[in-house]
Amino acid sequence: MSSQPRKTPQQINTMREGGRVLAQLLADLKVYVRPGMTEREIDEWVGREITARGAIATYKTSEVNFPGNICISVNEQIVHSVPSDYTLEVGDIVSFDLVIEYKKMKTDAAFTMVVGEEPRGAVKHLLQTTERSLYAGIDAIKGGGTRTGDIGAAVEEVLKGGKLGIMRELVGHGVGLEMHMPPEVPNYGRKGTGTVLEVGDTIAIEPMASLGSEKIVIDQEDGWTYSTRDGSLAAHFEHTVLITEDGAEILTQL
Repeated sequence: MSSQPRKTPQQINTMREGGRVLAQLLADLKVYVRPGMTEREIDEWVGREITARGAIATYKTSEVNFPGNICISVNEQIVHSVPSDYTLEVGDIVSFDLVIEYKKMKTDAAFTMVVGEEPRGAVKHLLQTTERSLYAGIDAIKGGGTRTGDIGAAVEEVLKGGKLGIMRELVGHGVGLEMHMPPEVPNYGRKGTGTVLEVGDTIAIEPMASLGSEKIVIDQEDGWTYSTRDGSLAAHFEHTVLITEDGAEILTQL
C-alpha cells in the first residue's frame, strides 16, 4: 500500500494553487531566457519571482541546502546542476528543475528547452520523446490501485522506442508535505509491480533521458551536478500529479 500520509482536502487544494504558481513561473521563465544570460542571473531572477508570487524556494531551505533557487542543467548535465557564471549560448540545451513551497505544501516540475532557436534533428527528437514519455507515464495512472511499475513501464516503453538512454539511477518521488517522500517512481519497470498508489497521493514523475549512454557521473567538486558519463545530451521533463478516483490530475500545468 502507499506509504504517504493522507492529505486533507485543504492541503490538496493548496497544492493545486501552488502548482499553478509553479507552472506560471516556469512558463514565464521559458520566455525570459535568452542567449548571453548567465545561469546565475537566471537563478537570481527566479529567486525574486518566487518571493514575489508568495512562495518559498525549497532548494534554499534547510531541507535541501542547495546553492541556488533552481537547478539549471546544460547540455550533458542531467539534473541538480548548480547555477554558475556560465553564459548561455544559442543552441544550448537547458533543463530547469524547480520546487517551491506554497502555504507549506510543495510542488515540483521541470522542462528542457533550446536557447535562442527551435530544436531540430536529434535534439528535437530527444526533447519531444522525453516529454512524450512523461505524459505516457501520467496516462498509465488509472486511479487508486495503480502501481509505480505501471508508470515506469509506460515511460520506459516510449524512451526505449525512441532509442534514448534512460537515467535509471535518477527517479521520481512522492511530493507534498516534503520535497522527497515515498514512494520512489522509477522511469522503468514492469506493469503490476511496485508500490500501490492511493487516491489523494501526490507524486512527481520525471523522466530523464540522453542521446547516448545510460551511465551517469556526479560532479566531485560541487557534489550536486549529475551528467551523462559519455557527454551525450540530456533532457528532463517533470510534473507533480494527484492520484484521483479514475486517473491523475496534473497539478503543475496551466
